[in-house]
Amino acid sequence: MSARIHNIGIDCHDTYALAGFWAQVFECPRQPDDFPGDPEAMLLPPGGPEVLFLAVPEGKTVKNRLHLDLEPTDRTRDEEVERLLGIGARHIADHIGPTGAGWVVLADPEGNEFCVLRSAAEKAAARPAAEGTVTDG
Repeated sequence: MSARIHNIGIDCHDTYALAGFWAQVFECPRQPDDFPGDPEAMLLPPGGPEVLFLAVPEGKTVKNRLHLDLEPTDRTRDEEVERLLGIGARHIADHIGPTGAGWVVLADPEGNEFCVLRSAAEKAAARPAAEGTVTDG
C-alpha cells in the first residue's frame, strides 16, 4: 500500500491573504467558505493536491526545508516569473545557466521560497541542441 499527498500545508500569519496570493499563482479561486481572520484557508489547484494555509504565531526565520517547484503550462519561465512578481512575489535568486537550463527562486508575500522552472515546451525545444547534457527539471 502506498500513500498519496492529500494536501500541502503552508504555515503563515494571514491565511486569507496568503491563500489569495497563491490563488493568483495557481489561477484558481479561494474556497468560498474562507474569510479574513480564519485560522485556515484552502485552495484546490487544477491537477494538484489541496494547499492548506494554517495560521501560526511565529514568523519564518530560515530557508524552507520543503518548497514548491512550479512549471508554467502556457507561458515561458521568464513570462511566469514576471507575472508572479507582478502579483506580489519577491525575487530571491537566479540559477539559470548559459544554456537556459535552471530555475528562478522567488518568495511569496510571507517569505516562503518557491522555484520557477522552464516550461515543458522550453525544455523540449532545448533538447536537440543539448543532447547528452544535464538540464533542469
